[in-house]
Amino acid sequence: MPPNKLNALDPKTWLKFQKSWFIHNPPPRKKDVLVHPAKFPESMAQEFIEFFTKPGERVLDPMAGTGSTLIAALRAGRNSVGIELNPKYAGIASQLINEEKARLTAQTAGGSLPETILINGDALLASSYNLPVIDYVLTSPPYWDMLHAKGASNQKKRRETETLDVVYSEDPHDLGNIHDYEQFLVLLVQVYEGLKPLLREKAYLTIIVKNVKKGGKIYPLAWDIARELGKTYTLKDEKIWCQDNQPLAPFGLGSAWVSNTFHHYCLQFRND
Repeated sequence: MPPNKLNALDPKTWLKFQKSWFIHNPPPRKKDVLVHPAKFPESMAQEFIEFFTKPGERVLDPMAGTGSTLIAALRAGRNSVGIELNPKYAGIASQLINEEKARLTAQTAGGSLPETILINGDALLASSYNLPVIDYVLTSPPYWDMLHAKGASNQKKRRETETLDVVYSEDPHDLGNIHDYEQFLVLLVQVYEGLKPLLREKAYLTIIVKNVKKGGKIYPLAWDIARELGKTYTLKDEKIWCQDNQPLAPFGLGSAWVSNTFHHYCLQFRND
């Protein structure tokens, strides 16, 4: 193998990650993060971080939620920055990060840990927060306003439990509260375009997203992000995250084609 300029992986692990699809079924969520209505798993985030960075480099999640990316970065030995609009989620993320640091400190007998910066702020203002140079972005945006869909089975279950959030927030700056698809797409792309001054040259961005079903039609959110953001960064590839442990529902049974959608697109961009 030629000198590895991207990461610290051995050739076998590198090759395995190059597969264009993968199955990852997240473990059960802890009580502290169950309140968040949409969270991706630290175990999966760590695999991406370890492929697209070297130890000691810095990862950014501009929509940090309860801190999955930052916790994964800690475990991978990478510095990290998170921006989270909702103060409740930022508080939960801070608590979980401190718990993870305590656990890792105990394991390493007091050794130094990577730096973690968590900002309770707006991702659209990322370039104004005087952040250090970023080596990699890993994030997942709101899937438009789909958390407002009252008919979704998972949302019905969450509404039955008063302690679980159904939407991210009531904040008008929360992109998940924008009901016009084109307006949502424009602002979302602006968030990612606004990160460009922070990124080193050749830094990668991974955006985990899926297309959206609403009102009997598909809104190609993943493909629209790829098209629009490809004007600012180079769209390099995609990995498809599949989940095969989800129960099937009889959507459109006997009358129409409606898929059970158990995959997400992990879009890879590069700051060329």
